[in-house]
Amino acid sequence: MNPINNLLNEAKTLYLTCPSESTAKDVVLLAQGEGGRLMRKFIHERIVPILGTSTIEDAVRIPNGAGELAITTDSYVVSPLFFPGGDMGSLAVNGTVNDLAVAGAEALCITLGLIIEEGLPFEILDRILQSVAKAARECGVAVVAGDTKVVPRGAADKLFINTTGVGRFRSQTHLSCQSIQEGDILLVSGPIGQHGVAVLAARENLRLTPEPQSDCAALHHACAALLDALGGDLRAMRDATRGGVSAVLHEWSEASHSSMKLDESKIPVSPEVRGVCELLGLDPLYVANEGTFVAAVAPASVDLAIEVLQSHRVSGSAKAIGCVLRRQSSPVVIERMLGVLQPVDEPSGSPLPRIC
Repeated sequence: MNPINNLLNEAKTLYLTCPSESTAKDVVLLAQGEGGRLMRKFIHERIVPILGTSTIEDAVRIPNGAGELAITTDSYVVSPLFFPGGDMGSLAVNGTVNDLAVAGAEALCITLGLIIEEGLPFEILDRILQSVAKAARECGVAVVAGDTKVVPRGAADKLFINTTGVGRFRSQTHLSCQSIQEGDILLVSGPIGQHGVAVLAARENLRLTPEPQSDCAALHHACAALLDALGGDLRAMRDATRGGVSAVLHEWSEASHSSMKLDESKIPVSPEVRGVCELLGLDPLYVANEGTFVAAVAPASVDLAIEVLQSHRVSGSAKAIGCVLRRQSSPVVIERMLGVLQPVDEPSGSPLPRIC
């Protein structure tokens, strides 16, 4: 069967099926780990109350005699292990460094936990570890501790990786989505949806030409330069991973009690991503990124912010894509090409599971 037709058939029952909160009441759903509304509700209603904490952030501040430290943790279950533009090894390091970077911290070191399925060829494991080492060198971080577990065949899907990253905050500026104000401008560092589409194409062997490439990359230099240049005029940054740009903006809307307005004509989307999304009925706003972040900045600093970002290769296509409004009935709205203003729904889960 033609791979495109095969994908379309599978999409009817898997990728394009919207998860429902009523699907199951007593078991964990796949969608509850995919970055959308169901995951946010799952964390805040079930995990946070049991742990007795007020919230769980991507990176938090830890008081230290030498300055405030930052810590973050993440797990990687991407399938397949290798995809155009990256692999699980580079994804694990870059993703951890990025979580620290968008919080305003410089990564110092990471830990590496490996859960390996029995039967994984050493050749594959070596390639992943070499990729981890290469990405760590490029990011200037040391892998300082780790753990290795091997589970029986069928108990995992080849390889899972867990990381913890420790960093140091670069300044006293406290980046927070709660600092976002009416009138602030929303920026994106580059074309959206690259990673999710690249993983999908590799997973389904679509053999597209040109082949979609993941944006998997470290964002630390661009984030640091933006923070140094803008200071307090930089309100918040967030890497738009699971749930894409839409998930980030819905979270920001809730935290800041504001609404976010997007201009569709200004959102950068590559022809490859646009073509796949139109074919499958996906919206790039919901598709994951792994080297693209969203920022909210004060209006007076927009030009400077774009100039700083465009001076870095990883954010060379940075653009202003919208603004922050007084709270309205819809948390996120978008002005479509014909001038029609439409609400942007919050994703329940990711349309493309296991992309990170």
